[in-house]
Amino acid sequence: MAALLLTGEPNTIRDRGDGKLSVEFDSIADLRAWLTAAGLDTPDQLIGHEHVGTLTSGRPYRSLSAYPTWHGWEIYAHATEHTQPTALDTDTTDALTALAAA
Repeated sequence: MAALLLTGEPNTIRDRGDGKLSVEFDSIADLRAWLTAAGLDTPDQLIGHEHVGTLTSGRPYRSLSAYPTWHGWEIYAHATEHTQPTALDTDTTDALTALAAA
């Protein structure tokens, strides 16, 4: 199991306590690379979905959730990416500019 999990570069691995593991990745590309390297991206082992949305703050994001199974273990793998950096308000931009110039 350790070799399977460490085939990729997850940032969090958590035992859910019910025979299921939660695995978080920093990027969708990292999650997809792990699924491929671990051989968990085949249709008989993987259920997943991609989602595009907007946080209540207005910041857009993409996420990928994948639910592969491995030797009876259900793995909940997830990654979220923010697709557009949040713009700083004018006061913050001015204050940072003044600080950098000082």
